[in-house]
Amino acid sequence: MENIIFSQKLYDAARDVVDGCMGDEAPACQSACPMHTDVKQYVRLAGEGKYADALSVVREKIFMPQTLGRICAHPCEQVCRRNTEFKQPVSVAGIKRFIAEQADDKAQWDLTTEKDSGKKVAVVGAGPAGAQAAIELRRQGHAVTLFEKLDVYGGMMRVGIPEYRLPRDVIDFEYSYLDMLGVDTRFGVEIGQDIPFTELCKQFDAVILAHGAHIGSIIPVEGHQSEGVFSAVDYLKEISETRAFPKAGKRVMVIGGGDVAMDCARSSWRIGAEEVHQCSLESMETLPASQIEIEESLEEGVLFNAGWGPKRILSEDGKVTGIELQRVISIFDEQGNFAPKYSEECRTVAVDTVIFATGQAVADITDGALEQSRGGRYVVDQQTLATSIPGVYVAGDASGGAIVIQAMALGRKAALSVERFLADRELTDGRDFEQEYSYDTRLNVPLPKGAENAPRLHGELRDADERKRDFKPVDFGFTAEQVAQEANRCLQCSCKLCMKECVMMNDFGDCPKELFSDFIEKQSMDPLLAYSCNACDQCTIACPKDFPMKEIFLGARVDFVKANGGNSPMPGHKGINMHQKLGFSRFFTMASKG
Repeated sequence: MENIIFSQKLYDAARDVVDGCMGDEAPACQSACPMHTDVKQYVRLAGEGKYADALSVVREKIFMPQTLGRICAHPCEQVCRRNTEFKQPVSVAGIKRFIAEQADDKAQWDLTTEKDSGKKVAVVGAGPAGAQAAIELRRQGHAVTLFEKLDVYGGMMRVGIPEYRLPRDVIDFEYSYLDMLGVDTRFGVEIGQDIPFTELCKQFDAVILAHGAHIGSIIPVEGHQSEGVFSAVDYLKEISETRAFPKAGKRVMVIGGGDVAMDCARSSWRIGAEEVHQCSLESMETLPASQIEIEESLEEGVLFNAGWGPKRILSEDGKVTGIELQRVISIFDEQGNFAPKYSEECRTVAVDTVIFATGQAVADITDGALEQSRGGRYVVDQQTLATSIPGVYVAGDASGGAIVIQAMALGRKAALSVERFLADRELTDGRDFEQEYSYDTRLNVPLPKGAENAPRLHGELRDADERKRDFKPVDFGFTAEQVAQEANRCLQCSCKLCMKECVMMNDFGDCPKELFSDFIEKQSMDPLLAYSCNACDQCTIACPKDFPMKEIFLGARVDFVKANGGNSPMPGHKGINMHQKLGFSRFFTMASKG
């Protein structure tokens, strides 16, 4: 039937469903991932032993699954329902690593690119942000030149993350995708030194700066200029390149509580340290480092001084001999500002080397052409990553990213802006900025019936006393049996509880939001949809928000009948109408007075 006038009451009820239905909401793991990898899907496939299929799902979003499987800070696991409910998240990263190790094949990599656009784009920095930006733009048919001051791929990921966590052959294997895709990489070229920034802007139609934060910071406490004091950046870079740091002594203090600090502490053993200490303003309970890094550092014998800040570095003849620490009372004031307070309690630790893992800064390669803020981060539009210079964009650490997966998302975001700039479109045109980074999902459903706590599995680790003296991988990863068991812990979070109860609605759409969006947009409804409802109300009973789907369907029937002269619009109902007509005719009824 056409030209049905449905009541406003129905449209209002349908709008409530569309606005509130969670049927198409992503699970928390997917929305928290800045690249929005379909975690639920690939974990399920991995558990079924379909490793190649699972890897295909991962590679729809990210080009280095094995790398991320080893070193990602996995924000997906932090919001995993098994973490929020039981403090035992699904080992998403471990599953990702396993399927990549089992099934990744260069012959299956997607090398599809659009027709040559005639546009040239320069990307500065071959870390995860620059690499992702280069991939996105090359796929669009643009000629992409990637400039990297190092002689290898990976940026800070390569010279900052120790190889016992991330083997270098893994980086080289996954980064070979750029070569295969046709990205022109020029190693050993430093923009701002070998090529002026202004010249780069003249040679290319657009530029993305993604050169990372390669400047280490040293807090100017008393004695910080003593011989034996180094930044984490310089320390880890030299160890990554040479597996040594000759300037370091045998007793090391690492200042900082994040993953970089853990990397410095654990690397110290591997270059010959005999004692390794740590100190940080944060307590053991609030250390920002990932829990697995803390646990493995403890296993390897790192001596923690969490909740103690550096007061002064002690020295003799200009060389470090120790460090005096002071107990921390609080780190922030009542307004949330950084304002550490200390007690009078102090302790001294005898060391000959001090490493500051307290932050990194971005170098200005534009010779002042772009404004920089705290830590050297360039001032950009946070939605588009555009700078004050048309055609110049920033991604990764240089724009504020903190972890690898965030850097990749920012690289993709910058590439989306460049695509619009080259096409002379508004940078905001057709974009959903929420979907370009992490966001909080609206999905909020009860735990599945029967869901119980189940312990998280861990890959097998090498013995601590053995592994702490070399750079071989620490974690052997999962076995196939462990992957199947771990994947089975995934709760496959979704709503659509009503769709499980109602077979009928599944014939017309994926979830109520889809059904009623079509109804509102087209101002029409398939009569079969309304008349298929048997008014059992099970959909509303199952719905976490108690949406009255039955009332909408029955209300639609009323409007159909009104528009059809008092009759049902369903062809099969004509026989029922005749039966009712005859049933009340004088030929089939008898009545007697009294």
